[in-house]
Amino acid sequence: MNILIADDERVIREGIKRTIRSIYPDYCVHVAASTEEAVKIMEEQSIHIVLTDILMPGMNGLEFMRISKRRYPYVKWVVISAHSEFAYAQEAVRLGARDYLLKPIGKSKLLEIISNLSLEIEQDHKLIKDEDRLRSSLKYLREGVFQRLASGFNLGNLDISQLIEDHQCFYLILLQMEAGDKNIRIEHFIVENVLTELIERDGSGFVVSYDRQSLLGLITLREDARLESFLEDGRTYLKQYLKTPFQMIHSGLSYDINTVPQIVTSLREAVNSQVLDLTPAKGSGEKAIDIALQYVKEHYFEDLTLEKIASVVFLNPVYFSQLFKQKTGQGYKEYVTSLRLEQAKLLLVNSKLKVAEIAERIGYQDMRHFTQMFRKRFLVTPTEYRQQLNNGTY
Repeated sequence: MNILIADDERVIREGIKRTIRSIYPDYCVHVAASTEEAVKIMEEQSIHIVLTDILMPGMNGLEFMRISKRRYPYVKWVVISAHSEFAYAQEAVRLGARDYLLKPIGKSKLLEIISNLSLEIEQDHKLIKDEDRLRSSLKYLREGVFQRLASGFNLGNLDISQLIEDHQCFYLILLQMEAGDKNIRIEHFIVENVLTELIERDGSGFVVSYDRQSLLGLITLREDARLESFLEDGRTYLKQYLKTPFQMIHSGLSYDINTVPQIVTSLREAVNSQVLDLTPAKGSGEKAIDIALQYVKEHYFEDLTLEKIASVVFLNPVYFSQLFKQKTGQGYKEYVTSLRLEQAKLLLVNSKLKVAEIAERIGYQDMRHFTQMFRKRFLVTPTEYRQQLNNGTY
Protein backbone atom coordinates (compact mmCIF):
# COMPACT_ATOMS: atom_id res chain seq x y z
CA MET A 1 0.00 0.00 0.00
CA ASN A 2 1.43 3.40 -1.01
CA ILE A 3 0.35 6.45 0.96
CA LEU A 4 1.26 10.07 0.26
CA ILE A 5 1.18 12.79 2.94
CA ALA A 6 1.28 16.33 1.49
CA ASP A 7 1.70 18.99 4.17
CA ASP A 8 4.09 21.94 4.41
CA GLU A 9 4.43 21.47 8.19
CA ARG A 10 7.21 18.98 8.78
CA VAL A 11 5.97 18.10 12.27
CA ILE A 12 2.53 17.18 10.93
CA ARG A 13 3.62 15.08 7.96
CA GLU A 14 6.31 13.22 9.91
CA GLY A 15 3.89 12.65 12.80
CA ILE A 16 1.27 11.14 10.49
CA LYS A 17 3.92 9.02 8.83
CA ARG A 18 5.15 7.61 12.17
CA THR A 19 1.59 6.87 13.30
CA ILE A 20 0.76 4.93 10.14
CA ARG A 21 4.07 3.02 10.11
CA SER A 22 3.62 2.05 13.77
CA ILE A 23 0.53 -0.01 12.90
CA TYR A 24 1.24 -0.77 9.24
CA PRO A 25 5.04 -1.27 9.00
CA ASP A 26 4.75 -2.80 5.53
CA TYR A 27 3.07 0.29 4.07
CA CYS A 28 5.21 2.63 2.00
CA VAL A 29 4.58 6.19 3.21
CA HIS A 30 5.80 9.11 1.09
CA VAL A 31 5.89 12.72 2.27
CA ALA A 32 5.81 16.00 0.32
CA ALA A 33 6.22 19.57 1.56
CA SER A 34 4.55 21.11 -1.50
CA THR A 35 2.16 20.21 -4.30
CA GLU A 36 5.09 20.20 -6.71
CA GLU A 37 6.79 17.46 -4.69
CA ALA A 38 3.47 15.63 -4.41
CA VAL A 39 2.92 15.67 -8.18
CA LYS A 40 6.40 14.24 -8.74
CA ILE A 41 5.75 11.40 -6.29
CA MET A 42 2.36 10.59 -7.81
CA GLU A 43 3.90 10.38 -11.27
CA GLU A 44 6.68 8.08 -10.09
CA GLN A 45 4.78 5.90 -7.60
CA SER A 46 1.43 4.09 -7.69
CA ILE A 47 -0.25 5.99 -4.85
CA HIS A 48 -3.38 4.55 -3.25
CA ILE A 49 -4.19 7.10 -0.53
CA VAL A 50 -3.39 10.83 -0.36
CA LEU A 51 -3.69 12.90 2.80
CA THR A 52 -3.33 16.55 1.82
CA ASP A 53 -3.36 19.76 3.79
CA ILE A 54 -5.49 22.60 2.43
CA LEU A 55 -2.98 25.41 2.94
CA MET A 56 0.03 24.48 0.81
CA PRO A 57 2.66 26.62 -0.95
CA GLY A 58 1.48 27.55 -4.44
CA MET A 59 -1.56 25.45 -5.26
CA ASN A 60 -3.74 24.65 -2.26
CA GLY A 61 -4.78 21.13 -1.32
CA LEU A 62 -8.31 21.33 -2.70
CA GLU A 63 -7.06 22.60 -6.07
CA PHE A 64 -4.43 19.84 -6.08
CA MET A 65 -7.14 17.29 -5.44
CA ARG A 66 -9.48 18.68 -8.10
CA ILE A 67 -7.00 18.63 -10.96
CA SER A 68 -5.53 15.26 -9.93
CA LYS A 69 -8.74 13.26 -9.78
CA ARG A 70 -9.08 12.95 -13.54
CA ARG A 71 -5.64 11.40 -13.95
CA TYR A 72 -5.86 9.33 -10.75
CA PRO A 73 -9.56 8.43 -10.44
CA TYR A 74 -9.03 5.53 -8.01
CA VAL A 75 -6.90 7.37 -5.44
CA LYS A 76 -8.59 7.80 -2.06
CA TRP A 77 -8.34 11.37 -0.77
CA VAL A 78 -8.39 12.64 2.81
CA VAL A 79 -8.20 16.38 3.47
CA ILE A 80 -6.48 17.67 6.62
CA SER A 81 -6.76 21.23 7.83
CA ALA A 82 -6.49 23.59 10.75
CA HIS A 83 -9.73 25.26 9.59
CA SER A 84 -13.14 24.03 10.67
CA GLU A 85 -15.13 26.26 8.25
CA PHE A 86 -18.05 24.36 6.73
CA ALA A 87 -17.27 25.70 3.24
CA TYR A 88 -13.88 23.93 3.20
CA ALA A 89 -15.37 20.63 4.30
CA GLN A 90 -18.27 20.98 1.87
CA GLU A 91 -15.94 21.58 -1.07
CA ALA A 92 -13.71 18.67 -0.02
CA VAL A 93 -16.72 16.32 0.03
CA ARG A 94 -17.95 17.66 -3.31
CA LEU A 95 -14.58 16.84 -4.84
CA GLY A 96 -14.77 13.30 -3.49
CA ALA A 97 -12.72 13.43 -0.30
CA ARG A 98 -13.39 10.42 1.91
CA ASP A 99 -12.90 12.43 5.10
CA TYR A 100 -11.99 15.85 6.47
CA LEU A 101 -9.62 15.83 9.45
CA LEU A 102 -8.95 18.78 11.71
CA LYS A 103 -5.53 19.42 13.21
CA PRO A 104 -4.35 18.18 15.63
CA ILE A 105 -5.28 14.78 14.19
CA GLY A 106 -6.32 12.10 16.63
CA LYS A 107 -4.33 8.88 16.32
CA SER A 108 -7.37 6.59 16.60
CA LYS A 109 -9.34 8.53 13.97
CA LEU A 110 -6.40 8.51 11.56
CA LEU A 111 -5.83 4.77 11.91
CA GLU A 112 -9.54 4.06 11.55
CA ILE A 113 -9.61 5.93 8.23
CA ILE A 114 -6.48 4.19 6.92
CA SER A 115 -7.91 0.79 7.93
CA ASN A 116 -11.24 1.42 6.17
CA LEU A 117 -9.63 2.76 3.01
CA SER A 118 -7.13 -0.09 2.89
CA LEU A 119 -9.97 -2.60 2.99
CA GLU A 120 -11.76 -0.84 0.12
CA ILE A 121 -8.56 -0.74 -1.94
CA GLU A 122 -7.89 -4.44 -1.41
CA GLN A 123 -11.43 -5.33 -2.50
CA ASP A 124 -11.30 -3.49 -5.81
CA HIS A 125 -7.54 -3.75 -6.42
CA LYS A 126 -7.69 -6.23 -9.29
CA LEU A 127 -10.38 -4.32 -11.18
CA ILE A 128 -8.50 -1.05 -10.74
CA LYS A 129 -5.20 -2.60 -11.79
CA ASP A 130 -6.63 -4.09 -14.99
CA GLU A 131 -8.50 -0.92 -15.96
CA ASP A 132 -5.49 1.26 -15.20
CA ARG A 133 -3.22 -0.92 -17.31
CA LEU A 134 -5.61 -0.85 -20.27
CA ARG A 135 -6.23 2.90 -20.00
CA SER A 136 -2.52 3.70 -19.66
CA SER A 137 -1.62 1.50 -22.63
CA LEU A 138 -4.22 3.16 -24.85
CA LYS A 139 -3.25 6.62 -23.63
CA TYR A 140 0.47 6.16 -24.26
CA LEU A 141 -0.15 4.57 -27.67
CA ARG A 142 -2.46 7.39 -28.76
CA GLU A 143 -0.14 10.10 -27.47
CA GLY A 144 2.91 8.48 -29.03
CA VAL A 145 1.23 8.22 -32.44
CA PHE A 146 -0.08 11.79 -32.28
CA GLN A 147 3.28 13.20 -31.16
CA ARG A 148 5.00 11.51 -34.11
CA LEU A 149 2.30 12.83 -36.45
CA ALA A 150 2.54 16.38 -35.06
CA SER A 151 6.33 16.34 -35.39
CA GLY A 152 6.11 15.28 -39.04
CA PHE A 153 7.70 11.86 -38.48
CA ASN A 154 6.88 8.87 -40.65
CA LEU A 155 4.18 6.75 -39.01
CA GLY A 156 5.21 3.63 -40.89
CA ASN A 157 2.50 0.96 -40.63
CA LEU A 158 0.74 2.53 -37.64
CA ASP A 159 -3.02 2.57 -38.13
CA ILE A 160 -4.58 6.00 -37.48
CA SER A 161 -7.99 5.18 -38.97
CA GLN A 162 -9.66 5.37 -35.55
CA LEU A 163 -8.10 8.79 -34.92
CA ILE A 164 -9.38 9.98 -38.30
CA GLU A 165 -12.85 8.58 -37.63
CA ASP A 166 -13.08 10.12 -34.15
CA HIS A 167 -11.88 13.55 -35.29
CA GLN A 168 -13.29 14.30 -38.73
CA CYS A 169 -13.20 18.00 -37.84
CA PHE A 170 -11.03 19.43 -35.09
CA TYR A 171 -9.11 22.35 -33.64
CA LEU A 172 -5.52 22.24 -32.42
CA ILE A 173 -4.57 24.13 -29.26
CA LEU A 174 -0.91 24.98 -28.63
CA LEU A 175 0.08 26.13 -25.16
CA GLN A 176 3.62 27.35 -24.66
CA MET A 177 5.18 28.35 -21.35
CA GLU A 178 8.12 30.67 -20.73
CA ALA A 179 9.95 28.63 -18.13
CA GLY A 180 13.63 29.40 -18.67
CA ASP A 181 15.67 26.84 -16.73
CA LYS A 182 12.87 26.15 -14.27
CA ASN A 183 11.57 22.61 -13.79
CA ILE A 184 7.97 22.81 -14.99
CA ARG A 185 6.78 19.29 -14.26
CA ILE A 186 3.85 20.54 -12.18
CA GLU A 187 2.92 23.08 -14.86
CA HIS A 188 2.63 20.29 -17.45
CA PHE A 189 0.53 18.34 -14.97
CA ILE A 190 -1.79 21.32 -14.41
CA VAL A 191 -2.21 22.17 -18.09
CA GLU A 192 -2.89 18.57 -19.10
CA ASN A 193 -5.53 18.09 -16.42
CA VAL A 194 -7.28 21.45 -16.84
CA LEU A 195 -7.48 21.26 -20.64
CA THR A 196 -8.46 17.57 -20.59
CA GLU A 197 -11.34 18.39 -18.24
CA LEU A 198 -12.54 21.17 -20.55
CA ILE A 199 -12.15 18.99 -23.65
CA GLU A 200 -14.30 16.27 -22.07
CA ARG A 201 -16.85 18.91 -21.09
CA ASP A 202 -17.15 20.39 -24.59
CA GLY A 203 -16.45 17.45 -26.87
CA SER A 204 -13.73 14.86 -27.34
CA GLY A 205 -9.97 14.88 -27.76
CA PHE A 206 -6.81 14.84 -25.69
CA VAL A 207 -3.73 16.77 -24.59
CA VAL A 208 -0.10 15.67 -25.02
CA SER A 209 3.24 17.11 -23.97
CA TYR A 210 4.85 18.25 -27.23
CA ASP A 211 8.19 19.36 -25.86
CA ARG A 212 9.63 20.71 -22.61
CA GLN A 213 7.77 24.04 -22.83
CA SER A 214 4.76 23.14 -24.96
CA LEU A 215 1.61 21.05 -24.85
CA LEU A 216 -0.64 20.29 -27.78
CA GLY A 217 -4.36 19.67 -27.56
CA LEU A 218 -6.75 18.27 -30.15
CA ILE A 219 -10.48 18.88 -29.69
CA THR A 220 -13.59 18.03 -31.66
CA LEU A 221 -16.39 20.19 -30.28
CA ARG A 222 -19.98 19.14 -29.78
CA GLU A 223 -22.49 21.06 -31.90
CA ASP A 224 -23.67 23.12 -28.91
CA ALA A 225 -20.14 24.00 -27.71
CA ARG A 226 -18.17 27.10 -28.71
CA LEU A 227 -14.41 27.35 -29.10
CA GLU A 228 -14.43 30.85 -27.63
CA SER A 229 -15.95 29.59 -24.37
CA PHE A 230 -13.47 26.73 -24.21
CA LEU A 231 -10.52 29.09 -24.66
CA GLU A 232 -11.87 31.68 -22.24
CA ASP A 233 -12.41 29.08 -19.51
CA GLY A 234 -9.02 27.52 -20.22
CA ARG A 235 -7.19 30.81 -19.83
CA THR A 236 -9.16 31.70 -16.70
CA TYR A 237 -8.36 28.43 -14.93
CA LEU A 238 -4.73 28.34 -16.05
CA LYS A 239 -4.10 31.91 -14.93
CA GLN A 240 -5.43 30.87 -11.54
CA TYR A 241 -3.19 27.80 -11.21
CA LEU A 242 -0.05 28.48 -13.26
CA LYS A 243 2.76 30.60 -11.85
CA THR A 244 4.61 30.54 -15.17
CA PRO A 245 3.80 32.95 -18.05
CA PHE A 246 2.09 31.13 -20.91
CA GLN A 247 0.49 31.69 -24.27
CA MET A 248 -2.37 29.68 -25.73
CA ILE A 249 -3.01 29.79 -29.46
CA HIS A 250 -5.41 27.79 -31.62
CA SER A 251 -5.90 26.80 -35.24
CA GLY A 252 -8.96 27.24 -37.36
CA LEU A 253 -11.33 24.34 -37.92
CA SER A 254 -9.52 21.53 -39.77
CA TYR A 255 -10.89 18.48 -41.55
CA ASP A 256 -7.82 16.42 -42.41
CA ILE A 257 -5.76 14.79 -39.66
CA ASN A 258 -2.84 14.54 -42.09
CA THR A 259 -2.51 18.34 -42.09
CA VAL A 260 -1.58 18.33 -38.38
CA PRO A 261 2.21 18.76 -38.98
CA GLN A 262 1.66 21.86 -41.14
CA ILE A 263 -0.82 23.35 -38.67
CA VAL A 264 1.54 22.76 -35.74
CA THR A 265 4.37 24.47 -37.65
CA SER A 266 2.14 27.50 -38.30
CA LEU A 267 1.05 27.66 -34.66
CA ARG A 268 4.63 27.48 -33.39
CA GLU A 269 5.74 30.22 -35.78
CA ALA A 270 2.85 32.41 -34.66
CA VAL A 271 3.43 31.94 -30.93
CA ASN A 272 7.21 32.37 -31.31
CA SER A 273 6.73 35.60 -33.24
CA GLN A 274 4.78 36.94 -30.27
CA VAL A 275 7.47 35.89 -27.80
CA LEU A 276 10.32 37.37 -29.80
CA ASP A 277 8.78 40.58 -31.12
CA LEU A 278 5.52 42.21 -30.10
CA THR A 279 6.10 45.14 -32.50
CA PRO A 280 4.52 44.52 -35.88
CA ALA A 281 7.28 44.78 -38.43
CA LYS A 282 6.44 45.21 -42.10
CA GLY A 283 5.86 41.60 -42.96
CA SER A 284 3.85 38.61 -41.84
CA GLY A 285 2.07 40.35 -38.95
CA GLU A 286 0.93 43.29 -41.06
CA LYS A 287 -0.09 40.98 -43.88
CA ALA A 288 -2.17 38.95 -41.44
CA ILE A 289 -4.05 42.08 -40.33
CA ASP A 290 -4.69 43.04 -43.96
CA ILE A 291 -6.21 39.61 -44.54
CA ALA A 292 -8.26 39.94 -41.34
CA LEU A 293 -9.59 43.37 -42.38
CA GLN A 294 -10.68 42.04 -45.75
CA TYR A 295 -12.37 39.09 -44.07
CA VAL A 296 -14.22 41.38 -41.63
CA LYS A 297 -15.47 43.60 -44.47
CA GLU A 298 -16.87 40.55 -46.24
CA HIS A 299 -18.35 38.90 -43.13
CA TYR A 300 -19.15 41.82 -40.78
CA PHE A 301 -22.78 40.63 -40.42
CA GLU A 302 -21.70 37.28 -38.90
CA ASP A 303 -20.73 36.44 -35.31
CA LEU A 304 -17.18 37.79 -35.61
CA THR A 305 -15.50 37.31 -32.26
CA LEU A 306 -11.87 38.31 -31.88
CA GLU A 307 -11.01 34.65 -31.25
CA LYS A 308 -12.58 33.60 -34.54
CA ILE A 309 -10.80 36.22 -36.66
CA ALA A 310 -7.47 35.51 -34.95
CA SER A 311 -7.90 31.84 -35.85
CA VAL A 312 -8.52 32.77 -39.50
CA VAL A 313 -5.02 34.26 -39.75
CA PHE A 314 -3.42 31.75 -37.31
CA LEU A 315 -2.47 34.34 -34.68
CA ASN A 316 -2.67 34.29 -30.90
CA PRO A 317 -5.79 36.38 -29.98
CA VAL A 318 -3.84 38.68 -27.64
CA TYR A 319 -1.13 39.27 -30.22
CA PHE A 320 -3.75 39.74 -32.96
CA SER A 321 -5.52 42.35 -30.82
CA GLN A 322 -2.27 44.30 -30.35
CA LEU A 323 -1.42 44.21 -34.05
CA PHE A 324 -4.97 45.14 -35.04
CA LYS A 325 -5.02 48.25 -32.85
CA GLN A 326 -1.60 49.36 -34.03
CA LYS A 327 -2.70 48.91 -37.66
CA THR A 328 -6.17 50.53 -37.46
CA GLY A 329 -5.98 52.80 -34.41
CA GLN A 330 -9.08 51.06 -33.03
CA GLY A 331 -9.75 48.08 -30.85
CA TYR A 332 -11.14 45.10 -32.75
CA LYS A 333 -14.62 45.25 -31.21
CA GLU A 334 -14.82 49.02 -31.75
CA TYR A 335 -13.82 48.59 -35.39
CA VAL A 336 -16.48 45.94 -36.11
CA THR A 337 -19.15 48.03 -34.35
CA SER A 338 -18.21 51.11 -36.40
CA LEU A 339 -18.30 49.13 -39.63
CA ARG A 340 -21.73 47.71 -38.85
CA LEU A 341 -23.23 51.06 -37.86
CA GLU A 342 -21.90 52.79 -40.98
CA GLN A 343 -23.51 50.04 -43.05
CA ALA A 344 -26.72 50.64 -41.10
CA LYS A 345 -26.67 54.33 -42.06
CA LEU A 346 -26.31 53.41 -45.73
CA LEU A 347 -29.26 51.03 -45.52
CA LEU A 348 -31.39 53.60 -43.72
CA VAL A 349 -30.69 56.04 -46.54
CA ASN A 350 -30.81 53.78 -49.57
CA SER A 351 -33.36 51.10 -48.72
CA LYS A 352 -36.92 50.73 -47.51
CA LEU A 353 -36.04 47.94 -45.13
CA LYS A 354 -37.57 48.06 -41.68
CA VAL A 355 -35.26 48.94 -38.81
CA ALA A 356 -35.51 45.39 -37.45
CA GLU A 357 -34.52 44.00 -40.87
CA ILE A 358 -31.54 46.34 -41.07
CA ALA A 359 -30.42 45.32 -37.58
CA GLU A 360 -30.50 41.65 -38.54
CA ARG A 361 -28.78 42.28 -41.87
CA ILE A 362 -25.76 43.94 -40.23
CA GLY A 363 -25.37 41.33 -37.49
CA TYR A 364 -27.61 42.42 -34.61
CA GLN A 365 -30.22 39.83 -33.65
CA ASP A 366 -31.55 42.12 -30.91
CA MET A 367 -33.06 45.31 -32.38
CA ARG A 368 -33.08 46.94 -28.97
CA HIS A 369 -29.33 46.48 -28.64
CA PHE A 370 -28.85 47.79 -32.19
CA THR A 371 -30.87 50.91 -31.37
CA GLN A 372 -28.83 51.53 -28.22
CA MET A 373 -25.54 51.20 -30.11
CA PHE A 374 -26.76 53.45 -32.95
CA ARG A 375 -27.91 56.15 -30.53
CA LYS A 376 -24.67 55.99 -28.58
CA ARG A 377 -22.72 56.49 -31.80
CA PHE A 378 -24.86 59.08 -33.62
CA LEU A 379 -26.93 60.58 -30.76
CA VAL A 380 -30.21 59.65 -32.46
CA THR A 381 -32.12 56.39 -32.90
CA PRO A 382 -32.22 54.71 -36.36
CA THR A 383 -35.85 55.76 -36.76
CA GLU A 384 -35.05 59.39 -35.83
CA TYR A 385 -32.09 59.37 -38.24
CA ARG A 386 -34.32 58.21 -41.12
CA GLN A 387 -37.00 60.80 -40.25
CA GLN A 388 -34.43 63.60 -40.16
CA LEU A 389 -33.19 62.50 -43.58
CA ASN A 390 -36.71 62.57 -44.97
CA ASN A 391 -37.25 66.05 -43.44
CA GLY A 392 -34.02 67.34 -44.95
CA THR A 393 -32.34 67.88 -41.57
CA TYR A 394 -29.25 65.95 -42.76
